[in-house]
Amino acid sequence: MTAGSFATLAFERALPVAPAVLWQVWTAPAARAIWAAPSPVVAVEFLEADSRVGGREVSLCKVAGEPDIRCELGWLDMVAPGEGALDRAAGRSVNYEVVSRAGVSLSGALVTARIAAEGGGSGLQVTVQLANLAEDMTAGYRAGFAAGLDNLAALARRVMVIERVIAAPPAAVWGAWWSAETLPRWWGPEGFSCRTRRIDLRAGGEWVFDMIGPDGTVWPNHHRYAAVIPEARIDYALHWGEDGPKHADAWVRFEEAGGATRVTLGMAFATEGEWQEAKGFGAEALGLQTLGKLAALLG
Repeated sequence: MTAGSFATLAFERALPVAPAVLWQVWTAPAARAIWAAPSPVVAVEFLEADSRVGGREVSLCKVAGEPDIRCELGWLDMVAPGEGALDRAAGRSVNYEVVSRAGVSLSGALVTARIAAEGGGSGLQVTVQLANLAEDMTAGYRAGFAAGLDNLAALARRVMVIERVIAAPPAAVWGAWWSAETLPRWWGPEGFSCRTRRIDLRAGGEWVFDMIGPDGTVWPNHHRYAAVIPEARIDYALHWGEDGPKHADAWVRFEEAGGATRVTLGMAFATEGEWQEAKGFGAEALGLQTLGKLAALLG
């Protein structure tokens, strides 16, 4: 193929995770930043990321000794599993992508993804309608997309998703979450309390604190905050104690749901072993207890 030509590329993956988990891995910027690089020699830098309809994602693919490749992505349609008129176990997204180098547009594409329950897990189907502009990008697009989806499949096996609908508008839920006064009052499972050592709630900020269990056991924690979109999203990293090893990249999303707020908490653990350990001690149930305390605070 040559510049000015068109191609349709199709990709499929079957994963042993629930559609709601796969949806978060596919759309959440914190997760996309982990699986986006097609190979170890490529570093992907996200300049902007807003995964809502009308939002866009801008990233640079960097390879030593070569000009950066810029990708601009815009979300045109997003229906999460369980929403809209689709099968409640299915979801879809549509986005455009424009790839450029040194200010020259190399390709444009329309990407349609469908996520559906399949055999106890999920199936992901992605169709890329590609227009080659300045040069033929077909082979590179096919290889890069396939490698990225392989990364996504590996990541999905170590992601945990916890969700609750809270009977309060997003502004109220956000206010209770993003407040140095109220956050320590409800954070943690039932019977746990927080002892704050340092708190600075902003993009680039942090929260250093101890979780104290019902029996007095102390677990040091350190949250480092990355991207923050008020009333919509917080991305952060979880560390074992102040400046300790990172054990997860996390995000929380706030979405209006008929006058209430759907709160989705996602965690991508550093290893599948850490995910299994968290699963084993009941992290999902404990996370739901934490969101229950938030709901109780809001009345």
